[in-house]
Amino acid sequence: MHDSILSAQMQMTTRFGAVPVPPLKGMKVGVSESVRSSHLLPLNGLRHPAATGTSGWFIWRGEELGTAPDFFVPLHVEHLTTWCPEVFPYLALPPGWRFVLAPGYEDVWFDETLLNP
Repeated sequence: MHDSILSAQMQMTTRFGAVPVPPLKGMKVGVSESVRSSHLLPLNGLRHPAATGTSGWFIWRGEELGTAPDFFVPLHVEHLTTWCPEVFPYLALPPGWRFVLAPGYEDVWFDETLLNP
């Protein structure tokens, strides 16, 4: 990843007092197809503990988290630059963290329930 992205990620983790755990190149995130619709708000992200080849991140847009088995599709983290680049500063937040973003709005918090299987 670019130095500017890593810098933004380190600033974000410092801001929230979190230990940075950036996803490694080639890792996958779960994204909904809605992520491409920048007009659909808010933008949501949550991070579970990583599993083999995945970062633990799940990202979607809209008020509702879908329940369909195919709601999330795997995407390499690098492809988020075209799907929704605004999430990059948040991606070094470790497992257990969540965010909700909308114009003029940001909510970032730790959710311990994400750490439980």
